[in-house]
Amino acid sequence: MVCGGFACSRNALCALNVVYVLVGLLLVAVAAWGKGFGLVSSIHIIGGVIAVGVFLLLIAVVGLVGAVHHHQVLLFFYMIILGLVFVFQFGVSCSCLAINRSRQEGLFSSAWPLLSNKTKTELEESLDCCGLLNSTADPGAFRTFQAEFSACPAKCKALLGRDPRAKCLTCGEKMLRHSDEALKILGGVGLFFSFTEILGVWLAMRYRNQKDPRANPSAFL
Repeated sequence: MVCGGFACSRNALCALNVVYVLVGLLLVAVAAWGKGFGLVSSIHIIGGVIAVGVFLLLIAVVGLVGAVHHHQVLLFFYMIILGLVFVFQFGVSCSCLAINRSRQEGLFSSAWPLLSNKTKTELEESLDCCGLLNSTADPGAFRTFQAEFSACPAKCKALLGRDPRAKCLTCGEKMLRHSDEALKILGGVGLFFSFTEILGVWLAMRYRNQKDPRANPSAFL
């Protein structure tokens, strides 16, 4: 039998928002864990992840309260916000799946100068690389790369003078090796969760228009 009753719609909407609560708590916990163990020290990265987790928690709490109390106003705003999140996330996911290598290089080149020197140093140490991209086409970018390479703390740089077979790749080359796979995974996961969001909008709309069998039959819905 198809699950279309009032109680079933309420339970399905509650279960979906419980999942959103768990995902939001997981994002906040991962950000706190990374900061506590010194894996990521950039306040912008940590703050961004925590902001996404808190935003997801707030949406889930609104959905849970609206589902439990059959609150028309909360369910309405829940539908609107979740619908806007779906449109944004669906567009970003499709962009991640469609982006090519040259565009990835452009994104890395535009994002690299925005990083702090401390974040760049951490990336160079963790990835064992120096600088972003060694491009001789732009003299200004090449001079910047030379300055970053001279201050690079990566282990591969120390081996260049000792071992003739040693090679120190740029961080851009190393990131581009895995960026295609990472973008496909990110786009696929985002696309999957975007469909769960449209499911939440549909459940909220269906549940909002159903009459509570325990309520007064003449009550306004």
